Amino acid sequence: MRPMPPWARTALSRIATAALSLWILVTLTFFLAHLTPGGPAYAILGMRATPVGVNQVNMRLGLDVPLWMQYLTYLGHLCTLRLGYSFLLNQPVAHLIVMYAANTLLFTSLSIVVGTLAALAIGMVQGASWNRWPGRLIGAWQLATYATPSFFIAGMLVLVFASTLGWLPAGGITDAHMTEPGPLSYARHLVLPVATVSLIVAASLSRYFGQSVAEELERDYVRTARAKGLGLRDILRGEVARNALRPFITLLGLYLPALFAGSVVVETIFDFPGLGWLLWHAALQQDYPTLIGVVLLIGALTIVGNLAAELANAALDPRLRSRTLA
Repeated sequence: MRPMPPWARTALSRIATAALSLWILVTLTFFLAHLTPGGPAYAILGMRATPVGVNQVNMRLGLDVPLWMQYLTYLGHLCTLRLGYSFLLNQPVAHLIVMYAANTLLFTSLSIVVGTLAALAIGMVQGASWNRWPGRLIGAWQLATYATPSFFIAGMLVLVFASTLGWLPAGGITDAHMTEPGPLSYARHLVLPVATVSLIVAASLSRYFGQSVAEELERDYVRTARAKGLGLRDILRGEVARNALRPFITLLGLYLPALFAGSVVVETIFDFPGLGWLLWHAALQQDYPTLIGVVLLIGALTIVGNLAAELANAALDPRLRSRTLA
C-alpha cells in the first residue's frame, strides 16, 4: 500500500481540526443558548403566555424532552445538513441565512477592501516616518479610533452625515417610499455602515503594518540598497512591502472573527438586515436554530479565512511553503 502523500496528510489534518473546532463551537452555543432563562415560547406567545400555553409551545417545538436528547437530535440533523426551522419566523434556517447573507457578504467585503487598502496606505506612510511627526500623528489617530466603541463612531457618522447634513440615510436598506431597493438607494444605505467598519479596520490594521514597515527599514538589506543609490520610494515598493505583508496577511485572517462580531453591532445600529442583525434578533428572542445556524456559518467562514491567510502567507514566503504543505 502506497504511503499517503504529505499534502493529503496535511489536508486531512486541517479538515479534522476544522470539524473539531466547529463541533466545539456548536456545542457551546447550543448549551449556552438553551440554559439562558426564559425560552422561545415566551417570545412567541408574548403577553398571552400562560404555563399551559408555554408547555404546549414547548411540546410543539420539541423542547419538552431532555436537553441531551435535543442536542443529539440537532447533531444528527447537522450531519445531514439540516439546520432546522426558525421558531419565530417558521422558515428554514438555511433559507433565512441565504436571504440575509447576501447583504452581509457585500457589506463586509466592501468594509474589508476599503479598510485594508486604507490600512496599507496609512501604514506605509507611518512606517516610513515612524519617529517623525507624521508617524506620531497617525499613531495618535489609530489609538483614538481603536479605543472608540463602534456604536459611538456609527452615531457620530449618523449625526453628521444623516441628521445634520442630510446627505445619507441613517439606516435601513431602502428609502421609506420605496418597496424595492434600487441600486443607487442600496449603495447610499451602505455608505455609513461600510465607513464605520472601514475606519475601525484601517485603524486596527495600519498600526501593525506600519510597525512591520518600520522594522523592515532597519534591516541590513535596506541599508545596502540605500548605499547603492536606491530611493526610499523604490525600496518601500519592493522588498520592504513584500516582507511587511507577511505578518499583515496572517493578522488579517485572524481579524475576521472580530470583524464579524463587530458587524453585529453595526448592522443592529443601522437596522441593516444582514447576518449580524439576524444573529442579534435570534439571540434576543431565543430562536435557537437560527442562532446556532448563524454562529456555525460565521465559524466556518472564520476557519476558511484563517486557512486562506495561511496559504497566502506561504505563497509570499517560499520558506513557509514546504512547512504549510508538509
